[in-house]
Amino acid sequence: MANTITTLQRSFAPILKPLSWLYGFGMRVREVCYARGLFPGWEPPALTVSVGNIGWGGSGKTPVAGWLLGWAESKGFPAVLLTRGYRAKPVSYPYLVPPGALVEEAGDEPLMLAKMYRKAHVVVDPNRTRGGRWIVDKVRPRLVVLDDGFQHMAVKRHLNLVLLRPDDLDEQWNRVIPAGSWREPMAALKRADAFLIKVGPKNFKKLEPFIAERLERFHKPVFSFQVLPTGIRHVLHGNVERDFDGGKYLLVTGVGDPAQVRRTAKAYLGYGPIRHMTFKDHHAYTKRDVLEMQTVARRLGCEAILCTPKDAVKLGPMCTEEFWQFDLRMDFGPSTIGPNTSFDVWWDRRYDAFNLRRTDDLADQAAASVTEDSTMSGDQENSNG
Repeated sequence: MANTITTLQRSFAPILKPLSWLYGFGMRVREVCYARGLFPGWEPPALTVSVGNIGWGGSGKTPVAGWLLGWAESKGFPAVLLTRGYRAKPVSYPYLVPPGALVEEAGDEPLMLAKMYRKAHVVVDPNRTRGGRWIVDKVRPRLVVLDDGFQHMAVKRHLNLVLLRPDDLDEQWNRVIPAGSWREPMAALKRADAFLIKVGPKNFKKLEPFIAERLERFHKPVFSFQVLPTGIRHVLHGNVERDFDGGKYLLVTGVGDPAQVRRTAKAYLGYGPIRHMTFKDHHAYTKRDVLEMQTVARRLGCEAILCTPKDAVKLGPMCTEEFWQFDLRMDFGPSTIGPNTSFDVWWDRRYDAFNLRRTDDLADQAAASVTEDSTMSGDQENSNG
């Protein structure tokens, strides 16, 4: 699907480019209106970090958002994730996603995160200001994660993490909708506090000339990361195995970049699937889909059907004994600020720096309040005298 859209964009470039300029201009005007306070904004009372991207496609936003929730959990910090919940249909908003929610209510990615990070508060609401105010009154978080938030400026953030695909630095660079995949023109990247690219160390090295040419002008660090399998987990029983011991498997995906999942499966297991059944991103699986998967698996002699955690959430109770999912972990690699300064190291430092500034600000406010109270008291005594 993505390749078809790219082909059409190339074919109709002379027509689409003027429309792209108009769209980009409109986004710039919108950005200026928020920056000048012409559009209302709300600032949460905790470190707020946006995890977003400049274009569409699978850049790894959900794994990065999940890592931040896991980091907060490891520190014992209450954390909140604010998301619009693509295709979520709860009874009412705001909706705090319980781990046992239906995928139709919560949306696939919010439900997956709620299941993986039980101590986090995942809130679905298209109006993220409303959802944020509601949950902040209840839990007083130490971290707020704004999912897919780079263009969502109504919620003010203290850090913008911008995720890029390798194509964003090459063929798609500054190609704005509808002529390309970017949601905003290049100038928007000045709002970023850091860039993250989902590539391994070798490919990050290959990207260095593009990083130097495209991103150095923004004077922000560029980090690499990967999402790597650590095992396979039975969807129904939860038991974990190293691999299929050489057995045949059917791969099923309904994600933004199915080719990447196939490469990951082949690299981890040492051999590819007998067949790869692909569905569009956020596909709502049906019983008919599951029966087709089982029929194909049996016909090809596959005893296992392998999917991603996101697919497992969407398949839900329709899964049978054949279904397995990847166990995954985040792996941070090299960056532009040194071989020993990966994203997790940088993040710890930024979080600590924010807390120091916040403590100093609160102390200044308290001192100003005491001074004001003393002045008012003195004025009152002089008036009485």
